[in-house]
Amino acid sequence: MSFVRVIMAGVVSCVFFVAFIGASLAAPSVLNEFIVEGEYDDVRYDLEDAIVTQGLTVDHVSHVSDMLQRTAGVIEGAKQIYVKGEQFQFCSAKLSRDAMQADPANIVFCPYMVFMYERADAPGKIHIGYRKLNEIGSAESIKALNAVNTLLKNIITEASGN
Repeated sequence: MSFVRVIMAGVVSCVFFVAFIGASLAAPSVLNEFIVEGEYDDVRYDLEDAIVTQGLTVDHVSHVSDMLQRTAGVIEGAKQIYVKGEQFQFCSAKLSRDAMQADPANIVFCPYMVFMYERADAPGKIHIGYRKLNEIGSAESIKALNAVNTLLKNIITEASGN
């Protein structure tokens, strides 16, 4: 009897895996980015300025490239990925309240984040972008999350000059 359970568990796992992969492939792109040619620090200034222009404050900067450089010596086969790469986190009191009043589970989307990086193999090309939030839940929740996506898009568009 236990052998049959093991086989059935394997079959069920495979079905869920295939369903997950199919759903992932059908999901819309969540990465939105522009490539700006220039100096990293100049584009960084433009990105921070675009955030502040929206009346927001950067709460935290995650120095992703620094962490990767720090740990490269202990990871076998580690290669340099970025010249520089950072994530900027911030929140909007109004948009966050709207989203969380629509659905308390929307706390998962806060803080909001934009990123920028310069690839080691493509110096001078600065990628800036954001991860689009899934607009899910009730009509009120979808509307609130759409407003956050619009904010993120506006920040990146302004910073990139597009």
